[in-house]
Amino acid sequence: MPPLDDPLPGKSRLAILLDHFATIPDPRDIRRIAHPLAEILLLVVCGTIADCDDYDHIAAWGEAHLAFLRQHLPYRLGVPGGRWLTILMNRINPALFSAAFTAWVRATWPDRPEFVAIDGKTSRRSHDRAAGVAPIHLVSAFATTARLVLGQEAVPDKSNELAAIPVLLARLAEQDGLRGALVSIDAIATNGTIAKAIRDAGADYLLAVKANQPSLRAEVEACFTDAPPGTVETHTAHDKGHGRIEQRTTSVMREVEWLSGDRRFPGELRLPDAASIVRVEARIQRGEKTHTETRYYVSSATLTAEAAGRAVRGHWGIENRLHWVLDVTFKDDQSRLRKGFGAKNMAVVRHFAINLVRAAKDKQSVKLRRKVAGWDTGYLEDILNEKIR
Repeated sequence: MPPLDDPLPGKSRLAILLDHFATIPDPRDIRRIAHPLAEILLLVVCGTIADCDDYDHIAAWGEAHLAFLRQHLPYRLGVPGGRWLTILMNRINPALFSAAFTAWVRATWPDRPEFVAIDGKTSRRSHDRAAGVAPIHLVSAFATTARLVLGQEAVPDKSNELAAIPVLLARLAEQDGLRGALVSIDAIATNGTIAKAIRDAGADYLLAVKANQPSLRAEVEACFTDAPPGTVETHTAHDKGHGRIEQRTTSVMREVEWLSGDRRFPGELRLPDAASIVRVEARIQRGEKTHTETRYYVSSATLTAEAAGRAVRGHWGIENRLHWVLDVTFKDDQSRLRKGFGAKNMAVVRHFAINLVRAAKDKQSVKLRRKVAGWDTGYLEDILNEKIR
C-alpha cells in the first residue's frame, strides 16, 4: 500500500491525538472554562479504552488515575464528574469531532487502505421516545485488511443513510485518502452519483445489486445465465467454523459495456466506468440444514474471480470485526445517551478507542486488552504512545 503524504515518523499516536483535539472549537464561554476541552476528550478516550462504558465510570476512573492523566495534560482542577462530562460531550459539534477523527487516522496510519467497506449501524438504545427521537444511525468506513475505522457520519435513522455516504466519502477522499482503494457499499448506494463520487476520489467501487434495483438485477442475472462459453471466470472457496460449513463460488464477467452506455429509457440506472459484474453463490450447511443464497455486484475494477470473492468477503467482515465488537465489547447497543450530541460523539470516541486497542502488539483479545488497560496504566501508556513508523 502506498503511504499517504506527510506521515509523522517518531511521534506517538497520543501526541498526534492531542494535536487534533486542539483543532476542535470549544463551544463554552472562555471565561467560565474549568476543564479545557482537550482534558475532557483525553479523559473520555482513556476511560473508554480502560473498559469504562458510561460517563460516571469514566469520571471515577479518571479520579482514581489522575496522576496518570497529569503526565499528559495539567488537569489543574482534577476531572469533571459524570454529570458534567455528559453536559460537555453533548455540546461538542459532532461533525468537527468526526473530521478530527478522520484526520488523526490519516496521520497515524499513513498507509492508504486497499479495501474500504462502508456500512451503517444503529445504536439501539439511543432513542428518546418521549421526544419522538429515533436512535442514531452511524455510517462507518472500515479498512477491512487493516481492521481500522477510517471515519463515520451520524444520521437520525437508517432511512437517512444514503445522505450520509457522500459526506463521508468526501471526508475520506481528502488528500487522496481513497486513491487506489476498492470501496464496497451495500445496495442502498448503488446509483450513478455514489459511483461517480468514488471514481472521482481515484478509487474503484464494488456495489451490491439487490431487489431495490429490479431492472439492473434482472439484467445482471441474465448476463450470467446467457453467458457464452469462456466468458465467465470462477473461483471456489471453503470456510468452516462455529458449526457451519460454507462453500462460495464467485463468478466474474468483464463484458459489461452496457452498464455505462446510453440509457434506453428515462431513469434507467447507469454506472460510470463499470468493468466487472460479480455473482457469489453460497452454500451454507449447519448440521443437517443447508441454505443457499446468491448475491450480485457491479465493480469499476477489473477483478479476478478470486479477488472479487475476497472483496465481497471483506465487506461483510465489517459486521463481526467492527459492529459486533462495538456491541459485545464496547456495549454500544446498551448506551442510553439520548440528549444533545452525546450519543454521536461517544460513538466517535469508541472508534478512537477501538483503533488504539487493536493496534496493541500482543495476542490478547480486544476485550482483555481493555481490562488490562483499566488495571495497568503502564499497559495503557504503551497503547497510547506507540510511535508512528
